Order: sequence, then structure tokens, then C-alpha cells
Amino acid sequence: MNRKFFSKPFFAIALTSVVMASCDNSSNQNDEPQLPTEKKSAYVIASSVTASGNTTNVLLTAESLDEGVVSPINNGLVNDGASQWVFYNNKYLYGLTYNDGNAGTTRSYILNGNGEVEARSSEYAIKRFTTNGIYGDYVMTSSTGDGPTEWNDENGYTPKSFLLSYLHAENETFTTNDTRNEIYLSENFLGNGEYVTLAGILESGGKLYSAAIPMGLSQYGTKAEGGKYVKPGNEDLVKTEAGGQNSGAYKKDELQWTQYPDECWVAIFDDENLNGKKLIKTDKISYACGRQKSQYYQTIWETDNGDIYVFSPSYAKTMADPRQQTTLDAGVVRIKKGTEQFDDSYYYNIEAQSGGRSFLRTWYIAGNYFLMLMYDRPLTETGFVANQLAVFDASTGKLTAVEGLPSSELISGFGYAPYCENGYAYIAVTTTEGYPAIYKIDPATAAAKRGVEIQVTQITGVGRLNTIN
Repeated sequence: MNRKFFSKPFFAIALTSVVMASCDNSSNQNDEPQLPTEKKSAYVIASSVTASGNTTNVLLTAESLDEGVVSPINNGLVNDGASQWVFYNNKYLYGLTYNDGNAGTTRSYILNGNGEVEARSSEYAIKRFTTNGIYGDYVMTSSTGDGPTEWNDENGYTPKSFLLSYLHAENETFTTNDTRNEIYLSENFLGNGEYVTLAGILESGGKLYSAAIPMGLSQYGTKAEGGKYVKPGNEDLVKTEAGGQNSGAYKKDELQWTQYPDECWVAIFDDENLNGKKLIKTDKISYACGRQKSQYYQTIWETDNGDIYVFSPSYAKTMADPRQQTTLDAGVVRIKKGTEQFDDSYYYNIEAQSGGRSFLRTWYIAGNYFLMLMYDRPLTETGFVANQLAVFDASTGKLTAVEGLPSSELISGFGYAPYCENGYAYIAVTTTEGYPAIYKIDPATAAAKRGVEIQVTQITGVGRLNTIN
């Protein structure tokens, strides 16, 4: 087994592929000439219907996202649902199941020759994941957990490592870093003793980019080199007993959450096997990811011109101890195309334009525009909810609230990610009154228009699939 003490990369590629129409060349003299079969395409909407306490998940198809009504009656494919839906290159739809921290059951779907959604044959029990994305041929997931016990220290403490899953879209195969005989240690990843988790998967220029999120000192880390990585004055932050629950659970001798909240690190790797790690750092923003429970959402994206933008919501403002709270506002920085360093001349403060509010998620639309899922109040207050949208123009640094959506008090959820087409963003909006719908957002005006209505209880995803043959 190869043991890699962090030196490796992270992910996300949006591949482009062309699905060609096929035709049957066999004929005889009396047959009419056969024309090429027209490639079918449909919008696919992941939804659920709840009635009498029972929920049915269904993948619906629609001819348009701009108008009309779609009903689940005699329409769509019933499925097991998913925590997150990933559209791979308009060819495959993956339903990733998180399953409350345990291995989840995942499968993929295609659009068949009849224009109907069809499940592919393979099903996978993927590893627990906290982030996901696309790199090359793969839909990948990642999390951080215990490494091999044979690497335990003298106290019996196990070092942290990355847990990766690779779903090969074309071949419909599944591997993990274990089956690839690779272990990627995340201990002391940044040189300060802390272990990290990775947030986001982005490919640019053949490299893999991911935000490295410092998580604090594990049991292994607090004891390493005689405790040198516990900052002076932070000794009382080391847990004396186990406690917490769910994503906030901790063990005795851990120092939970980072001691370095006022910096952002991006890891650049050579491939999906996390080779050739390079780290870059900025102190203009805090760590770059949206956080919800144990999910670490991608906030690092590449634009059409090859520049990479890195967004930080400054989630460390929510930490209980002042020593672990960031002093930096939510903001955005840039890595110029062809460089592997932060652009010192580029920074915009998001909170300064939003009345002190931050955001949970960001997505790239087109051109210089990004869509942002905003909180309704500052992170320094309690009860904040992400129920508003805004558009960020990276060329001017301007943040504009999206108009035309239902009242934020009525919005109960958005889809996992928008679908972007022809410069517009289409996003699923579920409300507490009436049926949910897909809204079309023009980023140039930050105006939203209600599109197709879906007669279900909730919409979780939207995208397009083309037939493969």
C-alpha cells in the first residue's frame, strides 16, 4: 500500500462531449432510404411527492423549463432518492446518497431512446462523503476519516486520511483509494499540525484545485512531536473527554476546529490520485467553503476565460471561542489564468454590500456572473437561514439581490445546484404554499422569472440529459 504524506490534488472538470446521431446502414432496393435517428434530449427534474406520511421520489422529464406544467401522473421514474444529484456532461445523472454518515447507495441514470429516464444496471455503496464533484472520467466524492490503524502512534491514536470514491461515468465502474492501494494522509497537511478536509472539485489547465479546510488537531495531532502544534494559550481547547453529537462530535484529546481561522488555503494537484501537491495561501479571506452539518460545499470556480474565483463565507465567525473566530468578512479573491498564486490586486467584500450577511453556497453561471445562496441575517446572529439569492459580477465586484422570487418567508428550499444554459441559470424553488417551480435567472439584470411548474411536494435538482445512442 502506498502511503502519501500529503503531497496531492483536488478536483472538478466539466468535460465536453458530442453525442452523435446513429443510423442503420442496412437496406435493400425496395426499402425507403433510412434517415439518421434524431437524438432526443429532455430536461430531468428530481422531485418527491409526500402524501399520507409517505414520500415517493420520482425523476420527471420536461420539454421546457421556461413554461408549462409537469405532473408526476404517468410520468417519470420512481427511484430511491439521493442526497445530491450530479449531472455528468448531459449524459449521465448520478444520485449520490449520503445516508447519515454511513456508506450510501448510489446509482446513475440515462435518457433512453424513447426519451424516458432509465436506471443503469450498477449500484454502488460509496464511502461517506463531505464534498463531491467531477474530474475527467469520474464523479468523485471525498471526506476525511481515520487512516489505517497500523499507523497508530504510541498512544493508540489513528492519523486522519482522505477517503475517496471514484465513479467512472462511461465504464460504470466504482473504485476507492483503498482498492487503488493508496492512502492519502491529511494530518499536518498545511504544516501547522492540523488535519484538513477538502471542499470542492475543480479542474483547470489539467490540474485539480480544491480548498483545504483546516479542522483543528486530531488526537494524533495534539500528541505529535510532544504537543508542539497546540498554540501557546490554547491548551484549554484540547478536549478532556468525548462529547458533542453528529457533525459536532469530538473525542478526548482532540482540539476541535482550527486555530488559524484568518487564512485560506487552496491545494493544487496533478491528477485524481492527488499527486504533486502545491499549496497557495491568502490572508484576505477565511477558509473557502460553505458549511451545513457535515457537508463542505464547493465555493471555488473557474470562469470561461480561465480565471478561478475563491469565495469564503467566513463561517468561522460562528465559532464559540473568540480564539477560533475569524476577523475577516465574507469575500472573494482570484487566481488568474496561467498562474498558481492568488492575485494580490483582487478582493471584494461580500458583507459590505449585503448588510453584513454571508452566504451558504456559490455557483458559476456564465461570463463573469456567479449565483449566490445568501443567508437572511449575519452569521454573528442566531437562527440564520439561507433563503435568498444574489448575483455577483466578478468584473465589477458588485453584488445584486435577485428580484422576482417568492417571498423569502415562503421559500422552504432550493435545488442542489442550478442548471445553466445560454447564459441563464435555472434553479428549483420549493415553497410552503402551492407547487414548486423552476425559476429562470438573468444574471445581467438579477431578475428571476417563474418557469415550469412541477406538481410535486419538493424539487431537489434539475438538468438536461441527451440520449447516448
